[in-house]
Amino acid sequence: MKLKHVLKNLPFESNLPKYLENLEIIGIADNSMEVADNFLFIAVKGIHTDGHDYIEEAIANGAAIIIGEKPMSYKTSIPYLQVDNSRKAVGQIAKNFYNNPAANKTMVGITGTNGKTTTSYLIKHLLENSGKTCTLIGTIENIINGEVFHSYNTTPSALVLQKILAESKDEVVIMEVSSHGLSQHRVEGIEFDYCLFTNLDHEHLDYHETMDNYFQTKLLLFDYLKKHGKAIVNSDNPWGEKLANILKMRRIPVYSIGKAPANQMQIRSFNNSTIEFSDNNDLIQMKSPIAGVHNMYNILMAYTCATLFGINKSAIMSSLSKFRGVNGRFEMFKHTNGATIIVDYAHTQDAVLHCLTTAKQFSANHITHIFGFRGDRDISKRKEMLTVSSILSDRYILTFDDLNSMSESAMTQQLNQLQTNYGNEKGRIITDRTLAIQWAMENSHAQDWILITGKGHEKYKQLFQLPTESDKETVLYVMEQNYRKHFQDDDALLSQGTMEDEDFEIYPN
Repeated sequence: MKLKHVLKNLPFESNLPKYLENLEIIGIADNSMEVADNFLFIAVKGIHTDGHDYIEEAIANGAAIIIGEKPMSYKTSIPYLQVDNSRKAVGQIAKNFYNNPAANKTMVGITGTNGKTTTSYLIKHLLENSGKTCTLIGTIENIINGEVFHSYNTTPSALVLQKILAESKDEVVIMEVSSHGLSQHRVEGIEFDYCLFTNLDHEHLDYHETMDNYFQTKLLLFDYLKKHGKAIVNSDNPWGEKLANILKMRRIPVYSIGKAPANQMQIRSFNNSTIEFSDNNDLIQMKSPIAGVHNMYNILMAYTCATLFGINKSAIMSSLSKFRGVNGRFEMFKHTNGATIIVDYAHTQDAVLHCLTTAKQFSANHITHIFGFRGDRDISKRKEMLTVSSILSDRYILTFDDLNSMSESAMTQQLNQLQTNYGNEKGRIITDRTLAIQWAMENSHAQDWILITGKGHEKYKQLFQLPTESDKETVLYVMEQNYRKHFQDDDALLSQGTMEDEDFEIYPN
């Protein structure tokens, strides 16, 4: 592609020297190691590294032109173009290089602290059941043209994102848009048909510093709406109510969900199996396929989005009844002793509150909550999370989550300090996450609930004593060991070998 086309709509497009206009560019990269002959290299300043420090390496690897936001620090014959913001430039350049791949797709962007993943899978499920093909980009995985790929970030870099869109042959793209992705301009160059806001809770303040900064970052998503784009907002969250008012002032169509009569989707009542709501004066009762008040909002967000696609309401409800849930999102297991075990990604005060409240609504006899905190991450939310757990659970266990760069002894000290300052007699500390789960399961009884929160689908980043790699694997391993112990004298059962997930009752989410 000619350089003049790659740089379309950038500030220096009209001032590009004639000798550069027809420079042939065969690839673009923001990582010097990925540069080859006739590539355009964009130097981006990151949190830990600065692409400007690798310009010389990019040139050695064959870069034909360099774009950056800092003055060039040394002389070279390779052209260098300076921009105000390299991150924003990446999005526009990638959009041009891949011929604006989002233009012929219906784009759905979902932001919020909690619920993005479940809502995205619900929308995908409803649209695909109506005959549409969908690409999904998010926290757990990316699904493109029916193939599943590992996800490294909730929202990929602008370069990766535009490449995914170019490879996608699907009609609809549903993507989770994180606050980090928005602040780092990863969706630059994309216009959305529908933008959804699930909620806002105390999270990522080590990055955003204040809740208002966090909110203002989430608000950026709605700047990317198309001219006739629509917003779907959970207005029962105070930040959602604020957002809805801002968008209405901007004359953006807002479809709000909440308990107040002014909402287009007014929630009338809810229990763990039935949602009653009015949709434009139609009173509707819907069987909820997944438990929890938090999932009620996720379901209604997806329902509203599907209606805006023109899908018949009865078809939506029929499709919802077939939804099987999401890996690591309020995933429910039945222990051999009759206890219920939940694995969930909840890692904020609000998400934990919803999980524990759901257990109470199911009349749990005794609730045990297992959770931890990530090393080097937002410590300001820990007191609130511990307070909620100590109030709503009958027993809680503080344990390890990802340690990141923190040592085991330092994290153990922090857990002890939290328990001393804000905990109560219901709490204990078992630092090995697998042993914490094992202890809770072995000390549970019929009608008890055990909630394991914080990691959901994620793999462990450090070794624990049991030979497992995730919370789900640990739950199934302990259940298998209990099963074998109970039937150790039954030769027929022992001869079956390693048990699979199907040997245990796993509830649909």
